[in-house]
Amino acid sequence: MSQEKEIQELGVVSLLRFAWRQLTSMRTALSLLLILGVASIPGSLIPQRPQNPMKVSDYFKNDPTLAKWMDRLSLFDVFGSAWFSAIYILLFISLIGCVLPRTLEHFKASRALPPITPKNLEKMEFFSTWQGNGNEYEVAKAYLKRKRFRIREFEGALSTEKGYLRETGNLFFHLALILILVGVSMGALFGMKGEAIVNVGERFTNTPTTYDSLTYGKLFKDTSLPPFTLTMNEFKAEYDPLTNAPKDYTLWVTATDTPGATPIKHIIKVNAPLSFGSTNVYLQANGYSPIVTVRDKSGAIVLQGPIPFLPQDGNLTSAGAIKVPDSLPQLGFVASFLPTAARDKVRGGISAFPEALDPKLLLSAWKGDLGLDRGIPQSVYRIDTSKMQKIGLESLKIGQTYSFAEGSITFDGFVPWVNLQIVRDPGKIFALFGAILAILGLLASLFTRRRRLWIRVDEDNRVEVAGLAKNAAPGLENELTLLVEHLKKAGQ
Repeated sequence: MSQEKEIQELGVVSLLRFAWRQLTSMRTALSLLLILGVASIPGSLIPQRPQNPMKVSDYFKNDPTLAKWMDRLSLFDVFGSAWFSAIYILLFISLIGCVLPRTLEHFKASRALPPITPKNLEKMEFFSTWQGNGNEYEVAKAYLKRKRFRIREFEGALSTEKGYLRETGNLFFHLALILILVGVSMGALFGMKGEAIVNVGERFTNTPTTYDSLTYGKLFKDTSLPPFTLTMNEFKAEYDPLTNAPKDYTLWVTATDTPGATPIKHIIKVNAPLSFGSTNVYLQANGYSPIVTVRDKSGAIVLQGPIPFLPQDGNLTSAGAIKVPDSLPQLGFVASFLPTAARDKVRGGISAFPEALDPKLLLSAWKGDLGLDRGIPQSVYRIDTSKMQKIGLESLKIGQTYSFAEGSITFDGFVPWVNLQIVRDPGKIFALFGAILAILGLLASLFTRRRRLWIRVDEDNRVEVAGLAKNAAPGLENELTLLVEHLKKAGQ
């Protein structure tokens, strides 16, 4: 009966108070941090729809049943899912509820005086006693003040303390974690990230339709995109002739930040982005776009212009697809671009150097249905040849033409392309300061020793010295030895 009575007396307020205490405990915060790390693993292993929708569509194509269940569990958008957000928010609340009360308590404790000197100092660590001459009290007081100890005097004894920075660093570390979470949250809510491949000589306008991929934060709007325009004037890549490794990338652009504004020339490098307020434009990658002219069997031009190809290795051996839906029948070319053409016994055609010293275009020509009208998203860099018929193979140098019964294709040249990454992350400054504070707090917590020293001089000038180190921090014995030596030397 008594147990039932106690359960009945536990009302809603008591239950909420109990739940709050459990949620804001350090054990819960650490558990949620571990759970958040584990929950992030699927987002690293499984393709995410905001970043790679094509691979997600491949999942649905290869195993529709499994993909449907994965989609129900939000495994294709882990970081935007309700369950991941719930863990994140609970961790945020738990850290705040855990750290802020401890911060207030530490602030009060740091302003309080050290506890009074214990009666039985001989039971403390590294106890020393000797017969003094009466001036040890003032000497010890002056000595410890120089060492920046906080001092409390009580009945002819000194109680001193130092090392509060250890707990301060520990709290700063946890407060910094909250600041990092705030920064990440702001980026997820108000940030954006997009990528666009732009050929040199072309213009990029900051509108949603010009991006190859674009991800918005939960509260980001199209109208928040800054209205800038970039014209790619020139791109130069420098490579080491011995190792083929890149040495430097430089992109010259002409930019206008508002409609009707005077164009201004800028230089963008890998670690030197171009900024428009809180939006940065980064130079992320580069490659080549072969320029081709495709004609049908009547000689009419059905496709003309540069086609971006994707690099496959460090020497920019590039692969791509040339799709010609306006010809009859439809034509497709599975192609490789070799900036500096060479031959490998195993791999076949390769590029021996990233710079275009001897460019060549390798083609595999197909005719039939390109599948563009099936309603299924396709990559612009691949062709589904399952319903197509192969025409033939050919390799072309600049100016050469490959003719076949259904038409012809001419390799006119090439232009470099650059991959621009446009990022707006308003929370990164908070995350940066949070990371700096976390490191400083961790260093202070690891290398600061909190300890207490006591000195008592009785009426017979008998001196007693002892100490106590919190968490058994090393160095207390040496510090007490120096203090005792200083007092004995001063008493001589």
